[in-house]
Amino acid sequence: MQFSSIENGLCHFCEGALYRLGDGRVKCSRCKRRYSLEKIEKERLFVNAFCQEASASEAARIAGVTYVTAKKHYDRLRRLLLPYLEACYADCRDGVLEYDEYIYLDHAKRRDKRHIFDAHNFLTFDYGGRVYNILMPSLNRYKQSFLADGLEELYYDEFSKFLKIHRIAMLRSIDNTIVAFWKYFDDFMKKYKGVRPENFVYYLKEAEFKFNHPMPEREEILLRLLRES
Repeated sequence: MQFSSIENGLCHFCEGALYRLGDGRVKCSRCKRRYSLEKIEKERLFVNAFCQEASASEAARIAGVTYVTAKKHYDRLRRLLLPYLEACYADCRDGVLEYDEYIYLDHAKRRDKRHIFDAHNFLTFDYGGRVYNILMPSLNRYKQSFLADGLEELYYDEFSKFLKIHRIAMLRSIDNTIVAFWKYFDDFMKKYKGVRPENFVYYLKEAEFKFNHPMPEREEILLRLLRES
């Protein structure tokens, strides 16, 4: 296959010298990878949009692709974050300062007590000024049997009492990193018109990542995770 040296070109993966291939792709003289520079630039564009809080629709418009394509890029980034955040917490879990339990319900459902069993329950830990979240088992499996009784008002009141009595928490003050994250997460979720229960953890972890890492640190981490994936 024909190729020619690219002046000052360095490999995206190992910073080796790049050569242009006859099919328009490039090849690294060190790691021997072959790839499209256009594809790499497109990935960088999606990473930047993701880190800058742009929606998938906005990213699609910027990149000149369909929403489905942009959503696939965003979902891939969210999946990469889960093992990364687990590793961050595993390295520093001995430094946990505080923890508390949070019940989150989508904004569109908060006025109807019948939706209480759609709430997501998670624990938030503060370790050295950063947060880590563990999603608790869903209560949704109890929803139909409870509502069938026609006693949603009673169940709502009893469930609220239960949460207050059995709340899991260890806090030093009311104004803390955990509360700051909850406020951030609540605002973060307002731009989404509902999230499927099975996907909620990905959005929770996205917010965790963005809360813990400012720009441009977010981009540096995600680009590294993409290179290593």
